[in-house]
Amino acid sequence: VILVPDGSEDRRTYQVSYRRLRVLRVLAIVSAVILVFLIGSWGFLASRSASVGPLEATVAELRAEQSRIPLLVQQLDELEAQYSHIRSLFAPGAAPRPGEIWLPPPGGGRPGLREEAGEEALPNSWPLTEPGFITQGRFEGESGSHPGLDIAVPTDSYVRAAGAGVVLEVGDDPTYGRFVRLDHGNGYQSLYAHATRTMVTLGETVRKNEVIALSGSTGQSTAPHLHFEILRDGVLVDPLELVTQP
Repeated sequence: VILVPDGSEDRRTYQVSYRRLRVLRVLAIVSAVILVFLIGSWGFLASRSASVGPLEATVAELRAEQSRIPLLVQQLDELEAQYSHIRSLFAPGAAPRPGEIWLPPPGGGRPGLREEAGEEALPNSWPLTEPGFITQGRFEGESGSHPGLDIAVPTDSYVRAAGAGVVLEVGDDPTYGRFVRLDHGNGYQSLYAHATRTMVTLGETVRKNEVIALSGSTGQSTAPHLHFEILRDGVLVDPLELVTQP
């Protein structure tokens, strides 16, 4: 290799052997490989650093979800307790809880409604011998209405008269199934539906808390329960305005 500077007669000569050229070629190839590796590594690291932001956001969301786990566990425990309670209501052979009921004495008749005037005739007593579980209350709206209370209880639970009165209707209906309607006087009536068996006859007088039927799932019903309604002067009222669940 001869180098001749511009405007000068001095020359510089460099001699490169074939062996040295091969070494230089190998060094050039190695340098190129290292350069390609460095460029690739830089691209990989750049892509990984770009994903750090979304990963940090994901970690923050996971930590927030983790902080909610105790609350979700508590809610799950509450739901399981409610489910167990509902399931126990429909357990085969479940015995009803003891409650205040009245049965007429042997050989005795029922007192007339006039003897049961006042507080005894007001339908303000819980219509079952056990608390049960209210699955649906009374409501009215654009999407539909429900005229009374649905109380889930085991089949053949005692159904009681909410107040003293006279049997106004008793029979079987496609919607209500076996039912009893009582007239309590002073404009009050009460209805007890979906019974497996009714234990009173038309025109009979009953006392407050007297057993008038056994609960069931007759008529348009998907599970054993009591449908309970109260009317005042022919207008449906919310039974929970008068009765209190034990």
